[in-house]
Amino acid sequence: MKPQSIGRALGIGLRVAGRIAGQRMAASAQSAASQPTSPATASAAQSRAAGQVAGQATRGVARGVGGFLKPFRRVGGILWLEVTGVFFLLPVVVFGPVLWKTRMSWARGPDHRTFLITAVIVAVFLYLGVSSFWRARRK
Repeated sequence: MKPQSIGRALGIGLRVAGRIAGQRMAASAQSAASQPTSPATASAAQSRAAGQVAGQATRGVARGVGGFLKPFRRVGGILWLEVTGVFFLLPVVVFGPVLWKTRMSWARGPDHRTFLITAVIVAVFLYLGVSSFWRARRK
């Protein structure tokens, strides 16, 4: 998303939230002025109306900020997949030389068990690392 689009989305969201909050505050002020009641009831109604206006304003701001952060969420997801892919490939780098050293014992030999365990570890982490990069590429 272009920087101009991000700024435009944020600006529009904040303007809409401000307009909604202003309309709610004006409506609550008019309704409070038109209802002649006891002071205790009027105070409770005013505090309830103020709470509703604050809730509407908060929701509007949250929607505006959510629209602003939407492109960053996508980029953050891709970055997360790439970082986890790197961490999944680290055991492959560590256990790769062990696998290479014990390659002659794959069928029988003194390091047969070490070779098999190392091969499974390398295969699993290689799959996880490559699939993580693959998913990041598809996003």
